[in-house]
Amino acid sequence: MKTKNYMRVLIIEDESLAAEQLTNLLHKYDKSITVLEVIESVKNAVQWFKNNEKPELVFMDIQLADGISFDIFDKVQLTSPVIFITAYDQYAIRAFKVNSIDYLLKPLDFDELKTAVDKFKNSKQSSVNQDIIEKFKNMLTNNYKNRFVIKVGEHIRPINIEQINYFYSFEKATYINTTENRNYLIDYSLEQAESLIDPNIFFRINRKYLISLASVIDIISYSNSRLKIKLVNTDENDIIVSRERVNDFKKWLDR
Repeated sequence: MKTKNYMRVLIIEDESLAAEQLTNLLHKYDKSITVLEVIESVKNAVQWFKNNEKPELVFMDIQLADGISFDIFDKVQLTSPVIFITAYDQYAIRAFKVNSIDYLLKPLDFDELKTAVDKFKNSKQSSVNQDIIEKFKNMLTNNYKNRFVIKVGEHIRPINIEQINYFYSFEKATYINTTENRNYLIDYSLEQAESLIDPNIFFRINRKYLISLASVIDIISYSNSRLKIKLVNTDENDIIVSRERVNDFKKWLDR
């Protein structure tokens, strides 16, 4: 006779009602799931991981009473897979989906929990990606850049973020276009610029362009549900929103 596998789960959540709801949803999913403990703080979580065997799965609220849960990763080596719980919207945490780290949005929903746990059970991923943890931690704790410093000959000039229409790549370099219709080279890749600026203001529409809403003159429906964008200060006619970014772009427009 086969022995049944009992899933051992740890919950890190400082809201007692949310922790209780999550426990109930887990038992609805599978009554054999064992919730080892509910931990309310970064400090207590670190202590728990130092003194106990690793759980098979961790549910971790991002914001805790004494800090953000990513601080736990700085203090202990956490090798268990993690499903994050957050009140942040899908746009802000798109990095999780791209990098196969799952999350649940508050208020918790059974179907979403089921999808996340099923994904964990079917995945070969044994732990979270530390690089992505660090990137998202920086997004939560650091202020976004207010300006970029550019060089014009022998002169150095700060360009405030409000003056930037869009960032774009050209011949393996990155430039900004300003409201004065000037183009300046910056010392960042497009990916680096994207991680440094407010995603409410700028959106990466494709591999070449990172645009502000203020720079958009027109949005045109294109073939296969794609979108064509007309921007200020450019004669380029084929600026297309990448197919995989169309839905997020529409959400960004509607924020």
